[in-house]
Amino acid sequence: MNAADFVDAIRTEVQDSATQGVMSLLERPPGRRPASNLVALSQWFSSLSNDDKQRVREVAAMASHQATFGALTVLDGVRVIEDGADRGTLELRHVKGSESTLLNDPNGPLLHDLLNQI
Repeated sequence: MNAADFVDAIRTEVQDSATQGVMSLLERPPGRRPASNLVALSQWFSSLSNDDKQRVREVAAMASHQATFGALTVLDGVRVIEDGADRGTLELRHVKGSESTLLNDPNGPLLHDLLNQI
């Protein structure tokens, strides 16, 4: 796995899945007694026109993209999570058998840039 493969997997399994998950919750809250706030959101969503429902889908997709983008900027070291001059660095590795690949190589493509390429 390389950085591009990792970002493609994150896009599908995290970003797109989050969008679909939110939409699924709005359309059909799960469980016997879903949380009252979720039921209220679902009722509100159901009352929307198809165009407005599409707008909500777009907002959900935008929010999941922003969250994914932000997490990748942290992994890239572009957005810091420690204060002060003596900060550590994050290393994201894919390890398979005896092979270890640094996915957020500071000399390689930035993960958040790869996310935005498509």
